[in-house]
Amino acid sequence: MRIPRYKQVVDTLAAELRAGRWPVGTRLPTHRELAAREGIALVTATRVYAELEAMGLVTGEQGRGTFVRELPELSGIDQQLMAADVVDLRFNYPAIPGQADLLRNALRELAGSGEVEAFLHYQPHAGRLDDRAAVARHLGRRGLAVDAAQVLIVSGAQHGLASTVMATLRRGDVVAADAVTYPGFKAIAHALGLELAVYSDLDELCRRRPVRAVYTMPTLHNPLGTVLTLAARKRLVATARRHGLLIIEDAAYAYLAPDAPPPVFALAPEITVYVSSLSKSVATGLRVGYVAAAPPVVPAIERVVRATTWHTPGLNVAIARRWLDDGTVDRLEAHKRTDAHMRQSIARDVFAGLPVVGHPSSYFLWLPLGESARADRIAASLARQRISVSTAEEFAVSQAPQALRLALGSIPVPDLRRVLSAVRSAVDDEAHR
Repeated sequence: MRIPRYKQVVDTLAAELRAGRWPVGTRLPTHRELAAREGIALVTATRVYAELEAMGLVTGEQGRGTFVRELPELSGIDQQLMAADVVDLRFNYPAIPGQADLLRNALRELAGSGEVEAFLHYQPHAGRLDDRAAVARHLGRRGLAVDAAQVLIVSGAQHGLASTVMATLRRGDVVAADAVTYPGFKAIAHALGLELAVYSDLDELCRRRPVRAVYTMPTLHNPLGTVLTLAARKRLVATARRHGLLIIEDAAYAYLAPDAPPPVFALAPEITVYVSSLSKSVATGLRVGYVAAAPPVVPAIERVVRATTWHTPGLNVAIARRWLDDGTVDRLEAHKRTDAHMRQSIARDVFAGLPVVGHPSSYFLWLPLGESARADRIAASLARQRISVSTAEEFAVSQAPQALRLALGSIPVPDLRRVLSAVRSAVDDEAHR
């Protein structure tokens, strides 16, 4: 069977791109230039680039052209393979000295307790009531007055978000989101067939589209580090009530901003689902998260937990519960706020003069680039220096701006200034191209 001409062009270009013939960030020939070079129609050249973009090999920017994308080597779905000598500025797994000893002691205490045999058996889907009560007390210290029956224990915030979406939304539903947002929620929306709609004015979007829910990170937005004012939270709640929206409040990093206004859940508990975890505040490997919801919503989320994980491992929950009750979590959160503030100060010093965006006690920084700069080209340059960074494309709901998101929490403090200085040099070099 004869292969269509445009498919031949697609296959040839795809092979060249995968082989690295075109460096990351290279501007490819215009549609008209490609058409002339390959002897195809202009509309066919447009189709060629559309297929290459769908394959993830190039990215098109209106008014600027088509550019070669970075092709990360993957060890799993959306997980970049990280060699031992690569410095990771993509993911945060902040740890405080002594946390391993805390875990060792907790395991020793649990081994000598009467709880051990219980870990061999199924737990209630939403968690044992006394464990849920411990989480409710913890949330009370964050400004959420909830009953234990309103709390569900889940396997991390990502599981909590997915369970909430599966319980409350359906394929094809429209969810309002910020222009740049948490990639994990983007992945959930894609997997479950939701449409993410960018908004700057939520009320106006709801008048144009059948919006069903709004996803928000009011206290320490990832990746921007912003904190919504109380007035902005009240406007969000008023709009959600007016249009009958569900509010999904992601508070994974909220512990880093203790003086923030009350959670949205506290303002509108009847229409808000609050999701957080101990992954960032304690340890990423301790997959214990929690969801707080209005009583009518709890059974639906519990059914999803049953269908997905059945329950959160009892051993993990027992450790978390002990640390919630004895003040360990509160102490770790306070220590990490100090640590994040120090790291943020170092970053601000290194990037002085650049338009950085972030919270003063955040473990990440958003670095917008100049109009002519290429984030993927900077990322490729840093990768050659064994430094891994995220571009805005991972966070963008629609067209990605030229920006980098830098995770500050995974590098030893003595190395942080040197690594960030290398990033600064790469950014400066790109600006002078």
